[in-house]
Amino acid sequence: MSEKQTPAYTPSEVEAAARRYWDDSQTFKAVEDTSKPKYYCLSMFPYPSGKLHMGHVRNYTIGDVLTRFHRMRGYNVLQPMGWDAFGLPAENAAIKNAVPPAKWTYDNIDYMRQQLKALGFAIDWSRELATCQPSYYRWNQWLFLRMLEKGIAYKKTQVVNWDPVDQTVLANEQVIDGRGWRTGALVEKREIPGYYLGITQYADELLDDLDTLDGWPERVKTMQANWIGKSTGVRFAFSHDIRDEAGALIDDGRLWVFTTRADTIMGVTFCAVAAEHPLATHAARNNPELAAFIEKCKHGSVMEADMATMEKEGLPTGLTVVHPLTGESVPLWVGNYVLMSYGDGAVMAVPAHDERDFGFAKKYDLPIRQVIAVGDHAFSTDAWAEWYGSKDGVCVNSGKYDGLGYAAAVDAVAADLSSKGGEKKVQWRLRDWGVSRQRYWGCPIPIIHCDHCGDVPVPDDQLPVVLPEDCIPDGSGNPLLKRDDFINVACPKCGAAAKRETDTMDTFVDSSWYYARYCSVGNDAAMVDERANYWMQVDQYIGGIEHAILHLLYSRFWSKVMRDMGLMTVKEPFARLLTQGMVLNHAWLHKPEGGGKNYYWESDVDVQRDAKGQITGGRLKSDGTVLEHELTTMSKSKNNGVDPQALIDQYGADTARFFMMFASPPEQTLEWNDAGVEGAHRFLKRVWNFAQDYNAELRAQVPVASTLGKAKLPAALADLRRELHLVLKQASYDLGKQQFNTVASGCMKMLNALEKAPRDGSDAAEVIGEGLSMLLRVLSPICPHITHALWRDCGFGDDILNAAWPEPAESALVQDEVELMLQVNGKLRGSLRVAADAAKDAIEAAALANEAAQKFMEGKPAKKVVVVPGRLVNIVC
Repeated sequence: MSEKQTPAYTPSEVEAAARRYWDDSQTFKAVEDTSKPKYYCLSMFPYPSGKLHMGHVRNYTIGDVLTRFHRMRGYNVLQPMGWDAFGLPAENAAIKNAVPPAKWTYDNIDYMRQQLKALGFAIDWSRELATCQPSYYRWNQWLFLRMLEKGIAYKKTQVVNWDPVDQTVLANEQVIDGRGWRTGALVEKREIPGYYLGITQYADELLDDLDTLDGWPERVKTMQANWIGKSTGVRFAFSHDIRDEAGALIDDGRLWVFTTRADTIMGVTFCAVAAEHPLATHAARNNPELAAFIEKCKHGSVMEADMATMEKEGLPTGLTVVHPLTGESVPLWVGNYVLMSYGDGAVMAVPAHDERDFGFAKKYDLPIRQVIAVGDHAFSTDAWAEWYGSKDGVCVNSGKYDGLGYAAAVDAVAADLSSKGGEKKVQWRLRDWGVSRQRYWGCPIPIIHCDHCGDVPVPDDQLPVVLPEDCIPDGSGNPLLKRDDFINVACPKCGAAAKRETDTMDTFVDSSWYYARYCSVGNDAAMVDERANYWMQVDQYIGGIEHAILHLLYSRFWSKVMRDMGLMTVKEPFARLLTQGMVLNHAWLHKPEGGGKNYYWESDVDVQRDAKGQITGGRLKSDGTVLEHELTTMSKSKNNGVDPQALIDQYGADTARFFMMFASPPEQTLEWNDAGVEGAHRFLKRVWNFAQDYNAELRAQVPVASTLGKAKLPAALADLRRELHLVLKQASYDLGKQQFNTVASGCMKMLNALEKAPRDGSDAAEVIGEGLSMLLRVLSPICPHITHALWRDCGFGDDILNAAWPEPAESALVQDEVELMLQVNGKLRGSLRVAADAAKDAIEAAALANEAAQKFMEGKPAKKVVVVPGRLVNIVC
């Protein structure tokens, strides 16, 4: 356009001005309004680790695009933000830096809040919360007490991983090769009392309601269903006469097991129990080898992923139990793959038809007895075959059950066991949720221990039980144990001296209901109020696939409990779920001879590339060491992270946002690309410059009363307008489908078309003005700062957020004329414009009369004319 100087695009100034406007006008403050449809968009809140990473930027930009899009479509929108602020990382930082976790946490929140604001997210900051604030966790405690009253919360002894050096319980993932992740001490299994939440009481509903979550990825629903793990089978007992030192039968002389394969019961050749099982403890009394093995098992992992891959080991107890149908003696083993926390801590072993049992039997030379046959397949004890575990066969070598299929055999066996106390039963993989943590930086459990009254709930009028914020952990156990001012209290019942509970709640509790508190922030008299029923469900929830099971499952459970207590009306918290992919970047590493990996920043590497710019190798600049590279998730530990703040400082937030949306569909991984970031910035500069030139040259030519759709446009302008409205139509569809990358590319297509447009006359000015206003509105959810400024500069209105989302005009999509490729003997010789509804003979006549066609026909008569409607005309001579 014009060569005259236009105002330069300076992201720092443009973005600061836009944010000042939003702050001053409280643009994003959400107020309940029943006259509009509501849209509650929520991204999983961050842990205040200190700095945002690119995964945060991607996650929150996705939510922001959806929030702004729905606002422009007339929805009353809510997008809140808070902080998942309790947890072990703050304690570890406190140990390292000798500062209270509270100070570290609040300082990080202040910094990260400014980073989020710098990205221009449409957040209602008046609803901000942090889970470490007493005003928030008070309601954790209040609902815990209500659960206690209704029997949903209860206390029982639990087996935990105990680090004897740190004097604390470790989560399973903090136990590495049987040792504490921080101290390296051998971890002990201890039985200590703790509080549980009865999530299994909701197992049926949690499973069944997955079918109502049409807006969730199937992958996530499958993961949850598998975790809940409903199994229908038979629970029965092997009898025994094993007695304790006092002469009493251990467990009343019954070893209970559960099986989904009762049809294989005649193939049992041994039973196995967990290391903590009473029969194992009894057998180890006078067996040092077995005692040592049991102790080794107690130091092992109880994570299911580890259990599945670990080598299966066992020792015989020397004890036997009695098969309930045959009366045979069955040897009893201790197995490291049997968990006391699952079922009854014992399994019946059928090596012929269970792959794990087969491997165990081969290892220890135990009998393998075939009792299921499938077709003509031959059974062998030499190696496992896939069909051995099939339910499609019939019973063999099973006496009265021979010839029965799976279902009939299970029914028959269950009937025969019923007289011996056996029964058909549904069993769940899901276990009740242990919420007690022997750690400091968490929500205090509101219980007082009295020698006279036992465990006494803290009265509601004494809530919250406030966590002291000035403790500095030193790694030697829970610092609350050293705080007499916290521990020593009077019993609420009898007034006697008592002790406050020092366990704190699992931090998953904090994140299980924050979505509802956002709706009712500021209400100090109730956990939630009627505002929650207005905003809930969350219409769109966004977060990583790594939270697919526990966080989402616990949130669903918590929501159902709140519904049953009359606090909310919804039974599911999240209507739609989007699990965004990870952000990847190249990492440079060297593997020294002693093992391990040393990672280096790319700025320290001389990167070699081929002619296409692809990485072929790299050397360390300092000494020439040849390095390997891998494409992996961004991480501080791998020196391949990109600082969002540095990116904002260099290019602006809109560039970061545009690149994040353009580079990949939201569910897929995003590969970081510096050239892509620079390309995004160049695109925004082009948008800026085009709008400034329009404002300077064409804006004044736009007629006051629009003529678009009323008068016929010249062909070139009609084509341009049609192209712009087609792109708009596709972009609106793609936004509804959450395909933000194609929306971003649609903005590029719009700009390309506008830059090539004819510019003479008021018709051109009006078409370009309409196209520019459409481009700015489509781009606005992705790049809100630049579009806010240009919308005002170009005179389209005061606030683009108050503009309606553009709708494609049917009049623009109708074609009066179409352009066809013109061929002579199959070779392209030009183009031909004809009426959109032209008949075939009219098209043929126009083609034959075309000057270019006549030139290449060289005076020869046409043998035939081929018309492909809407595409081409081919004259064959």
